[in-house]
Amino acid sequence: MSVEQEIRDIFTEADAEGFVHVREVDGDGEVGVLPDAPVVLASVFKIPILLEYARQVAKGTLEATERLTVTAEYRDGGIGTAGCLDDVSLTVRDLAHFMITQSDNAATDVLLRRVGLDNVHATLRGLGLDRTRLIGGCQELMATLLDDLGIASWEEFGDVDEERIRALPVRDPEQTTSSTSRETTSLLAAIWREEAGPAEACAEVRRIMYNQVWPHRLSSAFGDEVRIGAKTGTIMGIRNEAGVLEFPDGARYAAAVFLRPRGLGVRLPKADAAIGEAAKAAIDHLRSGGQP
Repeated sequence: MSVEQEIRDIFTEADAEGFVHVREVDGDGEVGVLPDAPVVLASVFKIPILLEYARQVAKGTLEATERLTVTAEYRDGGIGTAGCLDDVSLTVRDLAHFMITQSDNAATDVLLRRVGLDNVHATLRGLGLDRTRLIGGCQELMATLLDDLGIASWEEFGDVDEERIRALPVRDPEQTTSSTSRETTSLLAAIWREEAGPAEACAEVRRIMYNQVWPHRLSSAFGDEVRIGAKTGTIMGIRNEAGVLEFPDGARYAAAVFLRPRGLGVRLPKADAAIGEAAKAAIDHLRSGGQP
């Protein structure tokens, strides 16, 4: 059985459609399942924002200790500063920390407004990532959801028909923030090889990504001996994770796994585990020299 078929079988068992690209950071080996198909990034889009923040700090156009305030305008009741009841003032580097480690939406939007969406896109284009695009921050992603769902408040969400959820623009890569799994691993590999900007900028991105708190996707298939710097993404049933896995022997692999489960539950443990299993199948294949 080919490794690609093995990965497809993992997704079938998890009742999900999957898109995968895994590459050697320091070599040419790669494994892909629909690697060039467009995918919804969800919060994986925070990686390019993190890179732009770090590049601007390295260039001296942004002070890492500049303080910005997360006000009610940005708070959505979610994780980190997004769930605070009062205004919170943080340095931009701490906003970047919360954006990645906890996937804090409010911190993301405050930081994105500071570094500039156009600058993020310019950096992506400069790296040759022409299929990665952000329509805005978390506010823009969520702004039309209630209208699209035909409800007045989130208290009514439980009554929404599943087919209406499946048809949402935020689930369609042609209408929302999107990329491909191959472009995502290209970005990660460039960061880990220090080709995505000044060395200190790439080091700052890695430092923050190593501290992501979520262990249920990529990390679920690997032991503590594997160091992982990654970012999850979740929106309306879509479940993703992209990151770099570093082995004790020095080998490094960039992995991007994007899933569209059939189910729309908040908790889909089989789908979450499939992300790690798919990455492990691909990496095991590469580590074996490409042998079945």
